[in-house]
Amino acid sequence: MSMSDAAAERVKAIIANADRPIVGVRVGVKNGGCAGMEYTMEYAEAIKPGDEVIEDKGVTILVDPKAVLFLLGTQMDYKVDKLSAQFVFNNPNQTSACGCGESVAITPARPEQLAGA
Repeated sequence: MSMSDAAAERVKAIIANADRPIVGVRVGVKNGGCAGMEYTMEYAEAIKPGDEVIEDKGVTILVDPKAVLFLLGTQMDYKVDKLSAQFVFNNPNQTSACGCGESVAITPARPEQLAGA
């Protein structure tokens, strides 16, 4: 997993303005939405056992162990439009998304893809 420059800058700003000590952001997936899965993102106060720790552009990303195969090769970006600003996930494992953009269908990476990770 990696981050665009825009995502890294936004995460740095969020961490700098947090009301408690934060080591990074934890990213994962959960069941939900009309397409089957939703991306999750939360403050991480500590590294949990099993977290995949990724350092990219001065930011620490912690990938939930249950999400590693779903997020392999994903780039997190931050997009600003006229009416919204949000983190987006450019995921090669994503097979479809719902019309509203709130949920996705993701196929986990195959074991042979892990060899090149």
